[in-house]
Amino acid sequence: MSTIGIVLLMLGLISIMLLTNYIDAKYQYRFTDWFNGRCVNPFLKSNGASSQTMKEKDQKIAELTERIQVLEKIVTEPAYELNQKINALK
Repeated sequence: MSTIGIVLLMLGLISIMLLTNYIDAKYQYRFTDWFNGRCVNPFLKSNGASSQTMKEKDQKIAELTERIQVLEKIVTEPAYELNQKINALK
């Protein structure tokens, strides 16, 4: 096999690998797992892990939103503003 044949073969394999990884990431298919023998059907979307992480993210966002609301209440209190003005005069 000539050098150009080997280079084209390697480029083809790398292209296939990149394409399958892109499809796996974008559409949650499991082509890479299928190629490695980890799953039977590559067209079953892998949503088990992503739904769990989405729940965790939603919970974290809710906690942070609540925390921001508490901080906004503290900062907008008239007593807090008065305290800041008194400290500025010192």
